[in-house]
Amino acid sequence: MQNQKEHWEKVYQTKENTDVSWYQPIPQTSIDFLQEAKTPKNAEIIDIGGGESNFVNYLLAEGYENITVLDISQTAIDHKKEALGESAKKITWIVSNITDFQPNKKYDFWHDRATFHFLIQPTYIEKYTQTIQNNINNNGILVIGTFSETGPVKCSGLEIKQYTEETLSEIVGKHFEKIKCVTTTHNTPFDTTQNFIFCSFKNKYDLR
Repeated sequence: MQNQKEHWEKVYQTKENTDVSWYQPIPQTSIDFLQEAKTPKNAEIIDIGGGESNFVNYLLAEGYENITVLDISQTAIDHKKEALGESAKKITWIVSNITDFQPNKKYDFWHDRATFHFLIQPTYIEKYTQTIQNNINNNGILVIGTFSETGPVKCSGLEIKQYTEETLSEIVGKHFEKIKCVTTTHNTPFDTTQNFIFCSFKNKYDLR
């Protein structure tokens, strides 16, 4: 997976945040799921692949107290820390490939927009879902957004795995209970569109 790290470092070293297809001024779908979960301000929240995402901006503005951002790219995280200024000190920053991530805490809200679909090998998919299962609290909410079956087949030159509500639920549902799924259309900075499927899940251990 080292080549992937090199790939993403180069992307963030050579492109501005607004010059990549996944850029969102306001990550409204992610915000909607967070609000629907009634996530308390002191919840442990982690944003996977959120290096330069503006989701953390919303979390800070709304007063969330325990925020972790993980990204494979040190450059992406450095850019975001610089943009946030003093507020960056309120965030726990982790540079890691998700398949190598070994959390030292459990989370209440696990958010992943467009990292999961880069895992195209079954062993990596299973490893990631097992990591989530082992490190999400009772009552914990998982939100995953991936390209849908009508979305792109590649992103930033890398192959991805498309999902439907059924296929995403089948994989993640081994460990979690589905709450809801929505399809969304992301408008890129290049006047193109990308279709996503977002699903939320609840830790099965808390189900009665």
